[in-house]
Amino acid sequence: MKTLTTAIALSALVFAGSAVASEDLVKKAGCTACHDMSAKKVGPTWKEIAAKGVKEADVVAAIEKGAKGKYGKIPVPPQPKAKDDAAAIAKWLVSVK
Repeated sequence: MKTLTTAIALSALVFAGSAVASEDLVKKAGCTACHDMSAKKVGPTWKEIAAKGVKEADVVAAIEKGAKGKYGKIPVPPQPKAKDDAAAIAKWLVSVK
């Protein structure tokens, strides 16, 4: 029983840590200037983007090269500050519920 409790606690920490780390990455990259988890800003919310069923590769491409018309009416300019963390941000973003 003790082992099971420990395993559950460690799993919860891993999942919580990855969510926090990714939210820290989008803050560090400046993504929060236009996006938020649930409050509409310049761009769509993280939840709206994830609900579209986007693929990680598409998010990485939008971060690195920009996107037009794919995520809303306002184009997404390339995000050089987020480029190094693009894969981690994309993985987090597609998992947002």
